[in-house]
Amino acid sequence: MSRRQLERGAALRGVVTSDGIVPLGAGFPVDGSGPDFDCDVLHLDMDAFFAGVERLRRPEARDRPVIVGGTGPRGVVSSADYAARRHGVHSAMPMSRALRLCPDALVYPPDGARYRRVSEAVMDILRSFTPLVQPLSLDEAFLDVSGARRVAGGPARIAATIRERVRAEQGLTCSVGVAATRLVAKLGSTHCKPDGLLVVPTATVQRFLDPLPVGALPGVGDRTEERLARLGLRTVGALARADVELLRMELGEKAGVRLAELSRGHDPSPVVTDAPDKSVGAEETFSVDVDDPDLVDRELLRLSGKVAHRLRATGQVGRTVSVKLRRADFSTITRSRTLTESTDVAHEISLVARELHASSGLRGTPLRLVGVRVEGVSPAELTPRQMTLGEEDTGWRDVERVMDRVTARFGPGAIQSAILAKSDENDV
Repeated sequence: MSRRQLERGAALRGVVTSDGIVPLGAGFPVDGSGPDFDCDVLHLDMDAFFAGVERLRRPEARDRPVIVGGTGPRGVVSSADYAARRHGVHSAMPMSRALRLCPDALVYPPDGARYRRVSEAVMDILRSFTPLVQPLSLDEAFLDVSGARRVAGGPARIAATIRERVRAEQGLTCSVGVAATRLVAKLGSTHCKPDGLLVVPTATVQRFLDPLPVGALPGVGDRTEERLARLGLRTVGALARADVELLRMELGEKAGVRLAELSRGHDPSPVVTDAPDKSVGAEETFSVDVDDPDLVDRELLRLSGKVAHRLRATGQVGRTVSVKLRRADFSTITRSRTLTESTDVAHEISLVARELHASSGLRGTPLRLVGVRVEGVSPAELTPRQMTLGEEDTGWRDVERVMDRVTARFGPGAIQSAILAKSDENDV
């Protein structure tokens, strides 16, 4: 979506042709017999979802910019509506800066339970068209509508009907990209936000991709974008025309080949329903910067407990432990270590997390945020734990499962480790 479109608040509902983007109604059939005949993948993205939900239930927000996020002195923006975005507000921005940019905004704390309920209602709308729905988060999902044509019409018509139902039943707007691959469908929904619908037929995929910045492609972060810029590759079109061998040399075999494929619109990944989590994590932003290593280690222990509890609750284990450490200036580092055996035990996760903190070079450095994540997640029943010859079972897994049962019966905080309990007493 262009800056001009965002500023005027116009919605884009069109199809990419060899002559550019033309409106959906200008001789473009929406029954599946037109250029969308092989565009079976849809990507739906709710528009400023959290802010939109808050605006619906708050009459005072009708004509005011809305920001959702932490309201304390260290609060961070979770979501901002398009009125606030026009002032430069965006997610992950410190709330103090957001309010300097947009002083007229109304700020509301996140209401996760309400957002989940609305999200479930939207996903139910999608599943009424096809069972092949892959939620990516509360506010976006992929759909494969190849089996829905006979009943619901072509992909463009299905996308238009979904948008109408979301507006009518939930009072919210969404943007939908329609294409033959997940990559192009997602880029299409991004291009037509807010409140838009964009069809990218296979024949015009390259025309659509060529002018996009390389940073629009998944996997291209700031550092990769800088490396590509040094090679003179700033657009997807330039990347598509680059020598693959050059990309291999600069980015590595796997990353170089993958970016070359993506720049040409090649993405074989299917829509996968009920895709399992690839990682489970938790993080905490301190109310004031913390430079006491012991306090940081206690927080890493607490977060490890949350992660382990979630793993056990979903019947999963993971093999790689990583920590996120964010300094006061928002610069962030991550460190990780792969274990010899997968685990769902907080004691084991926290030992690694604290060792990673100790070896990070930031021990004693003021930190504003810490996080713990377990990656390489797989079902526990498919990953049996193997004990090394001579190794004794420490019993931590059994202890933590007992803690799970106590928590389930008496609520969070009913039982915790002695270290954390002592820390809480000192905080009183």
